[in-house]
Amino acid sequence: MADPDAAGNDFQHAVIAHYRLADSGLGEPSQRQVVRRSQHLLAEAIEQADVGEFDGNEYGGGEVVLYAYGAAADALFAVMAPLLDDLPFRPAHVVLRHGSVDDPLAPEHRIDL
Repeated sequence: MADPDAAGNDFQHAVIAHYRLADSGLGEPSQRQVVRRSQHLLAEAIEQADVGEFDGNEYGGGEVVLYAYGAAADALFAVMAPLLDDLPFRPAHVVLRHGSVDDPLAPEHRIDL
């Protein structure tokens, strides 16, 4: 995964989406295929709206986590929300981090999907 601060201060906020998968490992192949398609749509939507960048995913422990970074977590989430809602895996939640990953006091807000 890329360093969210590498692009400078413009990309310190984050939207981190967590989805529970079918098993305790990496999920089923069909689930990973759905995630791959959604990632392409998310990256395209974020780029077109010019609100940040989609950074990828992390699988393990029966879940997938999707990462995106931008200058404003709320604006980034507004673009991502319809696509995140479309993913069928539940339970799921999103964490909006308003500040740098290096700032332990950066406020975070959890939204259940």
